[in-house]
Amino acid sequence: MAYKIDFIDGTAIHWSLSDDGAIPTRDESYTPTIYVSAHSASLAEAGSHLRDHPRIESVRRVRERIGFRHNPTEVLRVDVTDLESVMAVANEVSGWGAPGAYRLYNVDFSREYRYCLEERIDPTPDQDLSVLRLAAEEAELVAPPVTELQFGGETLTGDPDEVLTALRDQFRKEDPDVLQLSSSDVIPRLFEQAEQYDVEGFQLGRLPGYQQLAGESTYESYGQVGHSPARYNVPGRAIIDESNTFFWNQTNLDGCLDLVSRSHKPLQELAWSSIGNILTAIQIREARSRGVLVPWHSWRHEQFKTMRQLHDADRGGFTFAPDVGFHEDVHELDFSSLFPNIIVTRNVSPEKIRCECHADREDVPGLGYSICDERGYLPDVLEPLIQDRDEIKAELRETDDAERRAALEGQSNAIKWILVSCFGYQGFSNAKFGRIECHEAINAFAREILLDSKAVFEANGWHVVHGIVDSIWVTPVEGETQTPLDELAAQISEEVGIRLEYEAAYDWLALVPRRDSDAGALTKYFGKIAGEDAYKYRGIECRQRSTPPFIKDAQQELIRVLDEERSPEQVCECLRSMVDRLERGAVDRDRLVVTNRVSKSVDEYTQYTQNVAALERAESMGLSRSAGQGVSYVVVDDEKQSRERVALASENPTTYDPAFYRTQLLRAAESVLSPLGWRRRQIEAEVSSYTEQSLDSFESR
Repeated sequence: MAYKIDFIDGTAIHWSLSDDGAIPTRDESYTPTIYVSAHSASLAEAGSHLRDHPRIESVRRVRERIGFRHNPTEVLRVDVTDLESVMAVANEVSGWGAPGAYRLYNVDFSREYRYCLEERIDPTPDQDLSVLRLAAEEAELVAPPVTELQFGGETLTGDPDEVLTALRDQFRKEDPDVLQLSSSDVIPRLFEQAEQYDVEGFQLGRLPGYQQLAGESTYESYGQVGHSPARYNVPGRAIIDESNTFFWNQTNLDGCLDLVSRSHKPLQELAWSSIGNILTAIQIREARSRGVLVPWHSWRHEQFKTMRQLHDADRGGFTFAPDVGFHEDVHELDFSSLFPNIIVTRNVSPEKIRCECHADREDVPGLGYSICDERGYLPDVLEPLIQDRDEIKAELRETDDAERRAALEGQSNAIKWILVSCFGYQGFSNAKFGRIECHEAINAFAREILLDSKAVFEANGWHVVHGIVDSIWVTPVEGETQTPLDELAAQISEEVGIRLEYEAAYDWLALVPRRDSDAGALTKYFGKIAGEDAYKYRGIECRQRSTPPFIKDAQQELIRVLDEERSPEQVCECLRSMVDRLERGAVDRDRLVVTNRVSKSVDEYTQYTQNVAALERAESMGLSRSAGQGVSYVVVDDEKQSRERVALASENPTTYDPAFYRTQLLRAAESVLSPLGWRRRQIEAEVSSYTEQSLDSFESR
């Protein structure tokens, strides 16, 4: 079974694994296919033009569904000569006639996925894949030659030609199926070096040479700026670029291969794809199984709404105002995969919502939308994912085999991310099969479910201290009789049709206020898990990517002291010792590294922040960063307004700015103590009142 697809000189080559190694199969006859429908235009006229087109192999009329709400109709099937011609032909046809006169389908598929979809190939490998990691330091990649490489478990060092000769020999010996790279830039750099130093027979693939599939780019998604590095390909091996892979980093090989089997995206493409991209691929497979074509551009109009409907629909999931403070004996309950289960149990699907056949019904609470009784395609896509994840989680609870647990956890996490995205996808303007009314209906059902659940808990002796969309935290009301939570969870599950699970018990839970007011921060809390020597942290500094390791560890230690002592004064005493360490220069510099993702290029910033100083410093060393990339540095003198304000982590700085990190430490301490009513000014006063203590006294605690 093919696990890797290459296109070399216009020919498709798919690689299968056998006991004797990888076997390539050349497919000289493959031609990609697109479809054209006519609207206020002539299908026959379009066909006559296309038959004489130099980039088109063949044209014929076929009957296909151009949408889930459509019956089969005549369209043109257009077989294009090669992959490079698909977009050229599509752009040409879309410009004919008035806007929308001709609509195109199955156009913008990624190339390996297109091949598997059209040739009906399942790219899930039927044998175990061998994976080897190839890594090089960034400084050597930007300022060659490369004189040190990590390959598998070995370090290859020496002169530039010696390193590549050793790498070439190791490749011939190991012959990995998957090549995991520290950065995709390793590929062109090593090939350039091999040519410069005349290293005979050097190759990273199973055939000579390499290809650049895409250049680097910057993008924006949900208000976040991201950076996509250049992508490269070597024949016969799947490339995993650690700097450009979500699923590999969030799951593991087993998780990725589970999604390969569901989406039919080969491993290499799946590794660089986004969550939405994979969900789309799964939906496309379902659409094609039903004879539905995939629109190139989304042209779904939003159906008419009254002003009242617009007001009621333009709301998200329900979130209770957190009851700020330190709460003891708290219990968390979560609805299992709430949004996907709403889609499945309520039949929320783009082609079924606000259907004409039940226009007189009001199925969606508060919005008055109808939902057709006929089963929709989206529930059919998601229900197997929900059921499979439930089965995986059940097996996880039973197995003690470490290897099996790792595989199951990877699969569970992979499915989780797909389920998480299915709701937001419905509101995405460029979604192939999304519909804003689905997004609105899911939110409406979720709001009703959470409010009804709150009422049940409060009627049975429980106080709701917080609730976020699909999770709810309760504590017993003093002086009232409590109905057992397992009984209430079973009752609510039956009424809602979605399982409410008992998630965790906490000895205590601290709900953090906003920094600038007494109102609760919706997603900031921490607590001690009952019966375990463990804590849960959400939203506070130790969970934030940019927080230096020293600050993360310090905040977790302060929480531990709070748990043991239940005294803000004792927490401040511990904090004082941490401040002492900082001010005496006793903290390792690598524990103070700040890592931030930059949102602009260096010349676009109007204020001289630490990030700007770090970007300037990186640029001066040939380590320039684009918007969406990360930069790591230690603040060495925050008073300066030059690149000397910081030192890059790769420079191994010998100094740091104690005042800057003291501010960061106090900010983290405020998150810990603010649920008890202690704010920054009171914490500073308490810390300053202590006589300085030695590091030894702190470590002896």
